[in-house]
Amino acid sequence: MSTSDVGKDGLRGERPGREAQIGRGVRRKGRRGERAMVPDAEFTSYYGKPVLNPPVWKAADVAAYFFLGGLAGAGSVLAAGAQLTGRPAAARALKASSLAAILGSTAALIHDLGRPERFLNMLRVMKPTSPMSMGSWLLAAYGPAVGGAAVLDVTGLFPRLGGAATATAAALGPAVTTYTAVLAADTAVPAWHEAHRQLPFVFAGSATAAAAGMGLVASPLRENGPMRSAAVFGTVLEAAAARTLRRRVGFVAEPYQEGKAGRLMRAGAVLSAAGAGGAALFAGRSRAAAVVSGTALLAGSAFTRFGVFHAGMQSARDPKYTVVPQRERLAARADIARADAGRADAEQVG
Repeated sequence: MSTSDVGKDGLRGERPGREAQIGRGVRRKGRRGERAMVPDAEFTSYYGKPVLNPPVWKAADVAAYFFLGGLAGAGSVLAAGAQLTGRPAAARALKASSLAAILGSTAALIHDLGRPERFLNMLRVMKPTSPMSMGSWLLAAYGPAVGGAAVLDVTGLFPRLGGAATATAAALGPAVTTYTAVLAADTAVPAWHEAHRQLPFVFAGSATAAAAGMGLVASPLRENGPMRSAAVFGTVLEAAAARTLRRRVGFVAEPYQEGKAGRLMRAGAVLSAAGAGGAALFAGRSRAAAVVSGTALLAGSAFTRFGVFHAGMQSARDPKYTVVPQRERLAARADIARADAGRADAEQVG
């Protein structure tokens, strides 16, 4: 019960520190105003359970699936370019590495699914609105193409058919490189879903750097010029896309910078930058430098993919990354509705 009272002489019996304080409290950056505000709530959930059930995917399977699929797709594009520019050894090495990578990626996916027939069951229908369905069909088309390109190049049989397979694999390569980003962003996991515009570019840059790294490791010095350029391009694209993600996604990007995911992302950025620098400065003159730079690029790409995976898991476990964006979207819709109502009232008065 309050002990204060209001009389003609003013307020009597008030308790110090109990008055309303306008504009005090926890604020979000960039917001101003003279509103009484309540401190941000501590986000808890029913019986301590997360708002979302984190995906049951295993890092060793799904993050490897992300990395190897990107390496395969980008490698097919670089292999076609190497073949067109008269670099047969580089083209052959990249075709073989793309085949090995897509086989490893498919094996990781099937292992995560638990039974091989589950992958085949996904091919029973084609659903254009489902990234999982379209990804399954994409792998079903890309696998034979990249396999034919590699086998026919090594054996020297049917060169025209081998050229067609190389071109088909290169045409499908960009989609193979980035569709896993679309697959992740199509989930309700906040760190992935909120980054649906930037994540494909992160994956594309990371995959290009990895494929260029593989080219540097496996190609002779006289043929690795395009790989050095691709290494720099892929690293710059990945870094720019990651920076844009952190800026535009806002606080939901915190998992990419904190905990295990943050450590992996920073390690990936450092290794990719070191690999790209070595590729640009030394890989054209030293075989050892080319191998070291290529290895750093491959490791940097792998760290980035595992970092993205763990960032999603961290965001799914913390309810604030689910609740706050929902509240902000509801508030934005309410503001729009009020503005529309105000315009309608003004038109009626006018």
